[in-house]
Amino acid sequence: MSVSEFDDAVDDAVCETFEPSSIDMLEELRDKLTEVQGLSQIFRVLGDETRTKLIYLLFLKELCVCDLAEILHISVPAVSHHLRLLRAMRLVKHRRDGKNVYYSLDDHHIITLIRQAQEHYREGTSASCES
Repeated sequence: MSVSEFDDAVDDAVCETFEPSSIDMLEELRDKLTEVQGLSQIFRVLGDETRTKLIYLLFLKELCVCDLAEILHISVPAVSHHLRLLRAMRLVKHRRDGKNVYYSLDDHHIITLIRQAQEHYREGTSASCES
């Protein structure tokens, strides 16, 4: 199938009738999109395995950068980079104790998202095992 044939097939699949009475409904739905505006940034942060692990560890215990680097087997600068992004998103906070800086979770709602994702993942893996 050529590109133009594909375009013609897509054009044929598009609604051919326009119902003016649905304009209000479309506007209402368009206005509802503001409810999810910005959520992709949180999911982008969680889309990185290291950042998700950092969040989970900081939910479990307040830790310093060196401890996080050791647990995750990554460099201190890499941990610092991820923590800087998490702080910018207001997901983690820090406190100074002398020369040490300790990090902890600042937004516990994020753990709810992680737990929901864990449950979803387990359901998907158990369903594929049963097949």
